[in-house]
Amino acid sequence: MRHRLFIPAATALLFALAACTQDELADDSRLSKEEYPIVIHATGLSVEATPQAAPSTRASVDGDWQGVTSVALKMGDAVKEYTVTATDADGYKSATLSRENDPYYWISRDPITVSAWWPFDNADITQMPAVKVAEDQSKLADFQNSDFISAENRKVEFNNPTLEFTHRTARVAIELKPGTGFTSVAGATVSLVSLSADNGNPTAIKTYNASGNTYEALTAPQTVAAGKPFVRVELGGGTFYFRPQNNVVLEAGNRYTYTVKVNATGLTLEGCTIGSWTDGGGESGAAEDLGYSIQNDGSYTVYNANGLMNVAELVNGGKTDINITLDKNIDLTGKVWTPIGTDYDNAYTGTFDGGGHTITGLTVTTNDEYAGLFGYLGNFGNAAATVKNVVMEGIQITCNHRSGYAGGVAGFSWGTIENCSVSGSVSGTVSVGGVVGIQRDGSITGCCSSATVKGTLNVGGVAGQTNFGATLTACYATGNVTIEIDPRQNISGGGLVGFNDGISLLACYATGNVTSTGSSTGYMHIGGFLGDNYTTVTACYWKNNHEQGIGYNRRSTKVTEVDGTSVTWQNAVDAMNTALQNAGSRWRYELKGALPTLRKQ
Repeated sequence: MRHRLFIPAATALLFALAACTQDELADDSRLSKEEYPIVIHATGLSVEATPQAAPSTRASVDGDWQGVTSVALKMGDAVKEYTVTATDADGYKSATLSRENDPYYWISRDPITVSAWWPFDNADITQMPAVKVAEDQSKLADFQNSDFISAENRKVEFNNPTLEFTHRTARVAIELKPGTGFTSVAGATVSLVSLSADNGNPTAIKTYNASGNTYEALTAPQTVAAGKPFVRVELGGGTFYFRPQNNVVLEAGNRYTYTVKVNATGLTLEGCTIGSWTDGGGESGAAEDLGYSIQNDGSYTVYNANGLMNVAELVNGGKTDINITLDKNIDLTGKVWTPIGTDYDNAYTGTFDGGGHTITGLTVTTNDEYAGLFGYLGNFGNAAATVKNVVMEGIQITCNHRSGYAGGVAGFSWGTIENCSVSGSVSGTVSVGGVVGIQRDGSITGCCSSATVKGTLNVGGVAGQTNFGATLTACYATGNVTIEIDPRQNISGGGLVGFNDGISLLACYATGNVTSTGSSTGYMHIGGFLGDNYTTVTACYWKNNHEQGIGYNRRSTKVTEVDGTSVTWQNAVDAMNTALQNAGSRWRYELKGALPTLRKQ
């Protein structure tokens, strides 16, 4: 409850004279009882008043004492209401705290310890109220009346009885600027969200339009967690959010100014300052690095790890069709990765172009069904989803779902995967591959994997399973494959693909050892190249610990073992390149080391 008392000018003069008397006392520290009333000079709010606040409505939030007519003043266990008399001599930047009837008295020259606060509850003036601000601060009075000031356990000197107050709230200012898709931000509604509900405070606050495109709100001190929506802007029929990368720590008595650009694709932060209550000056922060930029065509260019994580959040939040390009190598070491595209209904349907850059240290440990750089790539309605030109080094993917699909690039793919390489480890259950867990339709072209792969049912060095219209062209695997056999399931495992049921397998090879542990009551089809095969295999090779290339073959095609005598790797390269040329592919193998590598003409 706000308490308002007004004091006559004559009474104010009397208090001023009393204060002078204090200065003229003798040196004896002992003072006569109830002879020298305590009158205090109040400061601390002496900043420039905001030009929007008329003199009749100003309050402490505006940096002066107008609108504050009394405070609760505590000495020891006693709390009394003291009248506030602001002086216009300094623009109402200071005030006198006094009490006409039954004031506190000086009993000695020794300093005293006092506390004071405003507002206070008339029903119980003895307790400093908790900070509780208004939910709707769009009106000036509600904004101003959300302020709380105090001076807690401060020393007051006999010869200089001054008490410095501070704000108990944090002041947040949002400066809007039009970005891509907007020529103006006039008429915007700005709110702070994801706020703490402690002490009955609102979790969202509608701000006050302080001037032009600047919006302000007062909040209780708190921390807004990184990644949570913090600023909400409603403009032009759309709703946009700013999610800070780091925790937002709102401390009492500070002003936090955020310069935010409104784009059709969302909000971006251009800069922030933390500092004085009046203007946010002082500590200046560079604009928070979102790690990506938005191009004129609406595509996203990513240049650091936070940027990749931020665009992943955008996709998983509903922007499933955005195009993403890497501009730099990305180091995800120590980051907790959430795969892009969570499931069929929230699959990634855009184009992800790595630009030949490397993603290092991607780590996923999950109980979700789909795991990889992408969880779910494309779907029946949009098979145009594409991932291309990305190198993945040192990945560690573990999918613990009982029906888990795991791959370095994607857990489940309907789309196109081209020119991708993977190293590290991939572990899952149902369908597990170095590049993709399962490829349903779509294509995998020009990809390779040296990752170790482990799973239970359909396990392969490049793909755990291919089916329907899927094609595999110019791909190879050099990593070891381990099948941890489910005792009740049919098992398919191979150096390249576990269960191959697409429409074409052309010019591929595998060299990683294929091993298994356990036994099953179902069939166990394990081969050095393929576990099960139901499609045409053309110009493909293997060399590893297995004597047979295909565990179970339903086609009259075969894969050739490189034995080093009758068939060499040069023989394999020549045959694979001829097959690729005949198929009209631009991919070719070259033998510059022990094993063939790929290049695109």
